[in-house]
Amino acid sequence: VKEQEKAARKLYAIDVGLANAIGFRFSSNLGRIAENLVAIELRREERLGNIEIYYWQDVQKREVDFIVKKEQKIKQLIQVCWNIDEYKTKEREVKALLKASKELKCKNLLVITEDNEGEEKVNNKNIKYLPLWKWLLQSRQARVC
Repeated sequence: VKEQEKAARKLYAIDVGLANAIGFRFSSNLGRIAENLVAIELRREERLGNIEIYYWQDVQKREVDFIVKKEQKIKQLIQVCWNIDEYKTKEREVKALLKASKELKCKNLLVITEDNEGEEKVNNKNIKYLPLWKWLLQSRQARVC
């Protein structure tokens, strides 16, 4: 509890369009916008009382964007990465997922992307890749198995 209290909080805008209109930025950050959209949708689910959402970060500052908890069990780890095509980006996102998976004992690993879809096995763990639009269109039940 003490660690949670002093940990930095991640903030998301409830209105992405307004945040983009008044926010200060040098270029569009589609990855950040995508992460914000996922946060909004997960937050809706959380308000219905179906899940709790958190994020994970280790001492090396690797992080997983969303930890989805249902009742007392962690059900899914979600990374949001708009463009996973660059090797270093993919490596960073996957390493964090694998580390969190081991620490939190969760095998349901998802990377939400712009347009990549499929699955791959890394270190005996299956990682699913899904485009944001497809994830948003899934029923709420199908999202968090």
